[in-house]
Amino acid sequence: MPIKLAVAAAAVAFLFLGLRWFEKANLYIPSRGYEATPKDAGIPYEEVVFESGDGTRLAGWLSAADGPLTLVVFHGNAGNISHRLDKLRLFRGLGLSVLLFDYRGYGRSEGSPTESGTYLDGLAAVDFLSRRGVPPERVAYYGESLGCAVALETALRRPPAALILDSGFTSTVDMGKAIFPFLPVKLMVRYKYDNIAKIPRLKAPLLVLHSPEDDIVPFSMGRRLFEAAPEPKRFFETRGDHNEGFLQTPGYAESMKKFLAEHVR
Repeated sequence: MPIKLAVAAAAVAFLFLGLRWFEKANLYIPSRGYEATPKDAGIPYEEVVFESGDGTRLAGWLSAADGPLTLVVFHGNAGNISHRLDKLRLFRGLGLSVLLFDYRGYGRSEGSPTESGTYLDGLAAVDFLSRRGVPPERVAYYGESLGCAVALETALRRPPAALILDSGFTSTVDMGKAIFPFLPVKLMVRYKYDNIAKIPRLKAPLLVLHSPEDDIVPFSMGRRLFEAAPEPKRFFETRGDHNEGFLQTPGYAESMKKFLAEHVR
């Protein structure tokens, strides 16, 4: 092989591997340490541990309320469950029991995150509740950002009473194209999280939440997911940025309360 051709091939290989590393480094941004616990917020809870389908041990918090419905929270790609205490407080205020859990590689959960691994972890969380005697008709899922993909995949395999998607994207390929329009993203991305292809198969009532001011996931992606989903469904337009919009939106909690009251017995 001529030297110039070899150098070019090496450069392409280096770029490809670098982009693969960049993909995972930006898709998963876990934090191991807890900043606080529900106890610090005055919220009763139980520390729980359960195994994913491949034996990976996962950690979470179960906060029981008097209401009949349990909400499984599938968090976003950064931090861990300790960064979701404001949402835990909000959900508890709706009378919901809440299961917060960390995917592999986040918080006190073992392992390292991958697309297939996060799907196993979502199933494990729902199956944990089933072993605790909570029937599927009393379980709803809430996904935020990356967690929308995990919640949707879980909903296809373990249909819930209702599904709530907050700031969801259509696919990681679409996100990559939006950020790097000059690259052949489709050929380079390993983790697809192809929500737009999956959502037509949903068999649960759906609430989509998204803000036109979202600074990470385009508002148009939330609309596309909603339009591709079957009935029954509802769209609620939120305000503010990607991470704090739920705190900036009047009626955020009320939209969830009304949706759940209409669709969950």
